[in-house]
Formats: sequence, C-alpha cells, structure tokens
Amino acid sequence: MNDSWIAKKAALLAGYSLRLRPGDLLVLESTPAAGPLVRQVYREALRAGAHVRLKIGLEELEEIFYKHASDEQLTFVSDLDRAEVERMDASLRIVAPLNPKALTGVDPSRQVGYFRAHGPLREIFFGRSGRGELRWCLTRHPTHADAQEAEMSLGEFEEFVARAEFLDQVDPLAAWETLSARQRAQCEFLEGVRALEVRAPDTDLRMGVAGRRWFNSDGRRNFPSGEVFTGPVEDSVEGHIRFTFPALYRGREVTDVRLTFEKGRVVNAEAAHGREFLEAMLGTDAGARYVGEFAFGNNEAITRFSKIILFDEKIGGTVHLALGSSYPETGGKNRSAIHWDMICDLRQGGEVRADGQVIHRDGRWVI
Repeated sequence: MNDSWIAKKAALLAGYSLRLRPGDLLVLESTPAAGPLVRQVYREALRAGAHVRLKIGLEELEEIFYKHASDEQLTFVSDLDRAEVERMDASLRIVAPLNPKALTGVDPSRQVGYFRAHGPLREIFFGRSGRGELRWCLTRHPTHADAQEAEMSLGEFEEFVARAEFLDQVDPLAAWETLSARQRAQCEFLEGVRALEVRAPDTDLRMGVAGRRWFNSDGRRNFPSGEVFTGPVEDSVEGHIRFTFPALYRGREVTDVRLTFEKGRVVNAEAAHGREFLEAMLGTDAGARYVGEFAFGNNEAITRFSKIILFDEKIGGTVHLALGSSYPETGGKNRSAIHWDMICDLRQGGEVRADGQVIHRDGRWVI
C-alpha cells in the first residue's frame, strides 16, 4: 500500500479502533510481510504513550507445529499466554499471509485438539472484552497471496482494501463516524425485535432474538468493518440455509454449505467440497453445532467476494451467521472453541422479516 494509506490506517488503528492511552499495554501480533504497517502502528502507539509488546512470527511455523507437535505439545497452554491475556489493555493482530492455503494438508482433528485446549484463553479474552477491560482489533495488510486469492492484481487488491477501509476518502475518520451513527440507529431498532426470518433461494431460517443486545461493529474490533450483530437465543434457530459463498476457516475452504437446524442445533450439514472438515469442526464441542452470532453486512464499499472473511462478512446486502462461540456482550450464551462465519447473499431475491415486518429486501434496509 502507498505511504499515505498506511499512515492513515495506522493513525485510525491507534486512535479510533484501539483508543490507545498513556500506560496501556498493547500486544501487537503480526508477520514480517506486514512490516510497513507494523512500523507505522508502532510509531503511533509510542506517540500515544502505550507500552508495546511485539510478537512477530513466521507464518510457516504454524504448519510445522500441527504436523510435528506431540499430543502433549498440541494441547499445552502456556502460563505466559494466560498472563498476557489477563494483563493486556489492547490487542492488535495484523494478518498478512504469504500462503492462505498452508494448513490445507493438516489433519483437522489436530486443529480441533488445539482449539479445545486453548478454549479457556478465548473465554478470558472475550470475557474481558465484554466487560470493557480489553480493546482489540483484527486487520489485514495486503499481500500478493491475498490478491491472488481474490483474483486481483496486487495494485487492484490494495485499492479494494483502501476503499473498504475508507482510506481513499479525504477524511476517513468522518466516514467511519458516519457509518457508526447509521448502524447505531439500526441496533436501536433491532433491540425491540423478538424474532427474525431470513428468506432467500434455498433458505428459510427463523430465530429468536428477544432480550439480546445488538452490537455496532464500526471499525473498532475489525478494520475494516460495517456490520451489526447479535447472539440469537440458543435453542430458537429453526429451518435451513444455503450459504452463497465458500466458507473459509483456519486455512480450509468448504463450498456450497447447507445447514438444517432444529431447536437451535445443526442436525444436517452438507457441502459440495470439504464436508469432512465441516463435520470435524461441528464435532469440536457441544457448542459448535449452535449459532453464536447473526449479523447484517453493511459496508457498501465492499461489493465482491474476496475469500477473506474480514472483508466478505461485511459485504453490503449480506447476512452471516457464525457457528460456535457467542460474544458475551450480546447476551449470547453459547460457548465453543470455534467461531466460524458463513455468508448468505440477499442482494438478489432475499429478505429479512422482523416480527413479520420486512426490514431488509434485495440487500437493502427498508426501514
């Protein structure tokens, strides 16, 4: 990315997303491929008075770990990692992959074992986040690998990212604040809703949301963002849904996913490709077959599928649900070691009803 975009992004991450303050302990995690952005964020964090713990790793080590670690090593949870999660004030993870498919050959059962063992750390992390004790953000730095996955040149992909993050605008901060205000109004409306129905080709899904809170994801925890989400009542999801785009998780791709729910639980799962991995993830734990999140994608600057969930789940005119863990601040109670987002495009013939009233049709809000 050009220097101007990187400077704008770093300033937004430090000031808007993480709201860094003097004395904050920031854990900054990334890889060498994101060097230009890491350096600029580091400068911004120091200017803000934060103490920065850098964790710069090599991408290929994850594959080596899964293939060569013993069972004891696979499930080992370090006291140092626990102390970090319990102590840090802010967390920033900058993803910049050189090979998004590096884990395709890994045995899914080994990934499941790792997720289960590290579930308690995830609970601490999101528990602290829900109580306002921890600020965190996930973002992405463009690489040739991501551009190839998205079927774009690197230059085209960098422009795609800049538009999605409003970096191409004269005042990106004002653009994020405008989106935040619009989504705040949507959340206020949705918090008075008791039940939602999603209808689209091969999709007829119903869920209860009474008493649950809606969260305005406005570029703070994810950058970019542009979604509003909640945690549905756990045993309320009924019906079936077909996901428009491939479902991507932990370096794997599962295509044409179709799920059927009864009393909140996935009772049937089908896929054109990757069904074995899908079934393995559903078997991670008891909560993996329940919905932890339902969301509307609202970022109209993102119009095409990129195979990068950070962008794709925000596509304006889509909805997505996540199998697995809920975010505690929504009132969701489902707990799982996984959180797997899957997207349904409503832009051609889809609609969402709230307590029987159409509120979203063909990818646009109608309230």
